[in-house]
Amino acid sequence: MRYKVRHTTRYSYPARVTSCYNLANVLPRDTRRQRCLDSKVTVSPMPAVSRSRTDYFGNHAYQFEIQKAHKELVITAESEIQISEAQPDLNLDFGISYAQALHYMRSNRSHHALEAREYLLNSPMIAATEELTNYAQPSFVPDRSLKSCVAELTTRIFSDFTYDPEFSTIATPLSEVLEHKRGVCQDFAHLQVGCLRAVGIPAKYVSGYIETLPAPGEEKLVGADATHAWVAYFCPDEGWLEFDPTNDTAAQTQHIVTAYGRDFLDVTPVKGVIFGGGSAPALDVSVDVSRVSED
Repeated sequence: MRYKVRHTTRYSYPARVTSCYNLANVLPRDTRRQRCLDSKVTVSPMPAVSRSRTDYFGNHAYQFEIQKAHKELVITAESEIQISEAQPDLNLDFGISYAQALHYMRSNRSHHALEAREYLLNSPMIAATEELTNYAQPSFVPDRSLKSCVAELTTRIFSDFTYDPEFSTIATPLSEVLEHKRGVCQDFAHLQVGCLRAVGIPAKYVSGYIETLPAPGEEKLVGADATHAWVAYFCPDEGWLEFDPTNDTAAQTQHIVTAYGRDFLDVTPVKGVIFGGGSAPALDVSVDVSRVSED
């Protein structure tokens, strides 16, 4: 499956911004199931300085500085991505057990194990609390396959929590999401990452896109797709596997990875510092994911 992605972020300021310094995580990365064939970022006004680099997590970070006064900033990322048609093995009865995975994480000293352990630690937006342990624990039976445990947790979050874009902001504490059982994809990804870490399984926050298909008989709207978030957990015998609690599924060919991190703060699509601009700037984000014919 081949896709073209166009992601436009537009800031409108009530007063002039004299200069700004920004970091954008909007360029898809290569993974074992996807390959970025081409990508570019266009910024208006034109940056005085810009550069791309690979960050600590292996993501493609784009940094830029604008020294020209402006009241509008537009960042457009355009990419072409090839997604593998091969789907993950969803036979939940096979694979390493939860107890075996815990033993591996406690005793193994390989490079992969030590690297994965970093994702057991608390991060700025996710702390492995007793409440998260209590919520996750019923799904994690020692002799059950780890994949089955994670799949059940994914389904429980999907069933127990209501998608409500009016409930939370990115600053809403995870404890409130758990208490009220409401939120959006970022909240549900943070919740599942926290639950997995709380029961001893390394987990990453995944930022990216998901293609949304129109209802039968309706045309797809340009810009109607969305940025999305899901999770990747470490399975000792299979590596990093991805599940999407918002949609109760393993990551499929419609899931396009932009970046991996400990939580949202590591992979924020755009963040930075501005001088001026007044209060309450307006933000508009448009994402279009279109399939490319390979005939």
